[in-house]
Amino acid sequence: MFFVDEVIKNNWSRAVLLNFLDTNLYERQGKAISNFQTTLPAYTGDLAQEITKDPYNFDFIALNRDYNEKELEDALTEKVMNLLIEMGKGFAFVGREYPLPIEGTEEYIDLLFYHLNLHCYVVVEVKIKEFKSRDIGQIGTYINIVERPFQVLCKLQKLI
Repeated sequence: MFFVDEVIKNNWSRAVLLNFLDTNLYERQGKAISNFQTTLPAYTGDLAQEITKDPYNFDFIALNRDYNEKELEDALTEKVMNLLIEMGKGFAFVGREYPLPIEGTEEYIDLLFYHLNLHCYVVVEVKIKEFKSRDIGQIGTYINIVERPFQVLCKLQKLI
């Protein structure tokens, strides 16, 4: 019934349905570990959790065995349609290496999305190694800047 509901809700083609059946979407969707349900209002937390997957399936990209983060980012953005399908309904691709002015310097978000249903930006930092505590600080900084009032976001848009 999960897939029947998703086909109706998202108007999936047969090819998209078969892809999600093959990649076991039912077992992955909403399964990523997060604190959304305890830190966000109920409705928003449920929606935010629903858009997560564990793991994400990027089988549509071809990489050599020893690839670095830039090569993974290149491959993901080269296949942006496949990436958006894997991310799920409601995601819009804003940019890659999205510039953020931070205290007189400029940092870059690896991938920036906007979620149309949640009305928020989604920051993606591409990592190929185990997630470290310093990565939390980096992402936290990016999220704080992206969440600033609309006027700041408009200024950021002009930097692209």
